[in-house]
Amino acid sequence: MDQPAFRLDSKVVGALPIINAVLQRLDFAALLDRHLGPPDSRAKMTPASALHVLTRNLILARVPLYAVREWARQVAPDLLGLENGSAQDLGDDRLGRALDRLFDADRNAFLTEFVLHLIREFSIDLGEFHNDSTSITLQGEYAEADGRRVRGKPTCLVVHGFNKDHRPDLKQLLWILTVSADGAVPVLFKVTDGNTEDSTTHRETWMTLRRLVGSPDFLYVADSKLCTGDNLQFIHSQSGYFVTVLPQSRKEDQVFKDWLQTHPADWPEIARRPNPVRKDGPWEIISALESPIPDANGFRLIWYHSSFKRERDAQARQAAINRAWKELETLAGVLEGPRCRYRQREGVAKKAEEVLRQAGAARWLHYDIEPLEEHAYRQERRGRPGSAMRWRRETKTRFRLVWKPILETIEYDQRIDGISPLVTNRQDLSPLAIHNIFKSKQPLVEKRHDLLKNVLSATPAFLKSVSRLEALLFLVYVSLTVHALIEREVRKRMRERGKESLPLYPEERECRAPTARRILEVFSDLQRHFLLKEGRIVQKFKPELSSIQKQVLSLLGVPEEGYGDPSPS
Repeated sequence: MDQPAFRLDSKVVGALPIINAVLQRLDFAALLDRHLGPPDSRAKMTPASALHVLTRNLILARVPLYAVREWARQVAPDLLGLENGSAQDLGDDRLGRALDRLFDADRNAFLTEFVLHLIREFSIDLGEFHNDSTSITLQGEYAEADGRRVRGKPTCLVVHGFNKDHRPDLKQLLWILTVSADGAVPVLFKVTDGNTEDSTTHRETWMTLRRLVGSPDFLYVADSKLCTGDNLQFIHSQSGYFVTVLPQSRKEDQVFKDWLQTHPADWPEIARRPNPVRKDGPWEIISALESPIPDANGFRLIWYHSSFKRERDAQARQAAINRAWKELETLAGVLEGPRCRYRQREGVAKKAEEVLRQAGAARWLHYDIEPLEEHAYRQERRGRPGSAMRWRRETKTRFRLVWKPILETIEYDQRIDGISPLVTNRQDLSPLAIHNIFKSKQPLVEKRHDLLKNVLSATPAFLKSVSRLEALLFLVYVSLTVHALIEREVRKRMRERGKESLPLYPEERECRAPTARRILEVFSDLQRHFLLKEGRIVQKFKPELSSIQKQVLSLLGVPEEGYGDPSPS
């Protein structure tokens, strides 16, 4: 008689106990229940439960909506807040309807409550904020995404705009993100029309931050799009503070660069920093020069000079010239070829301009187009040539391309290599403090955008309903916040415990600045196993935690019991 077969039931655990611990501290499940309202009693799964699962998926393993069900089947159901077998109900239709419920909810109130709870729970310092925007590139026409109202609520206009992903062929939305200087934690986001001009978004963002903080006593840092007279005067009139970049289009920029051509500037050194590329390389020397004349709006203008930036500027210019030179040589060879298709001077000029523009070298190279006449003689009629044969001369115009460097412009730019200007209304901070605020913290917003696109895979987006897309991007913001909090907590505890690094990289190589992505990857292979016979558990196999996994859990304050063994599916 055959013995009943054994069955091994395996479920992924991964980093879900960590994600659940952070979401629990954020009170995310309760916020979903409260803002989505009571569910339909006939539904097999509530919209809040479906969105909670979707959020975990966005954090850990972004997949299309239609693949979430298959992903959930492989995961321990209790860690997703599901009952055994209920992952089957996570179809894309159900998830889509759940996103509809989130779109219909008061997402502004949801966001405000979420952020306020986040700030209290994690003690986020609100003294300094950094703002930037990026494109959310979309696949498809989105013909109905024209700003119309959906179920009484306005929607964003999906349209072509200045695409920061360098995809002008695709439509887009504009994603605006503000993070705290304390751990680069996202405290505010907004998705708006794809053709929105960045400079017009700062007033609303600043006022929202003021309401969040409860006063104007914070520093607002953003790129050159903030630096318009209206924006700066508005923040200053409200007793607020800012640091921003002076755009190259401003008159003050050109005046200072012209002044440097004839005056040897005395650049006082303010800092020296180790070479980030080579340990034995030369240190970066940073100098600063306070402009005796304020900017056009009367605010403090500080010019900085970096030895590293000077080298990078020179290398970038030479690389652009080399690229253009090579392409122009190729074009010149085509013009000299026997089957050249450029018959008009305008066509040659257009191609040369395109080469210089794409290489970024139009400022440093000058070209000329020289016409060359070639003469050929043909018989006027058929037949063997003879003394009576008449010949006709035909003239064909070809073009020769010649070019040379514009030495005056190159020498001009060599004298201004390495400089950059910052504008602020803070009079109490030193030039070094202003430099550190912008140069060390502002890039953190760009890192969050990199996380948004390359880890959370928010772009390109494929959802065809703009209302569902807006709801999904709300959950993407939550996912981004969870990543930032994990990273902040680990680094904070490392400083408190005097740990300079963790062996998170392959072959246990040390990592001095752990990211949430790498932290979560360390737990990715953990599973629970149950050996079953006739539906009964014969033996349980818990995940065996490594020393580094235990160390990370300790830093995050997540108990190891989260990797226990509830009943199998």
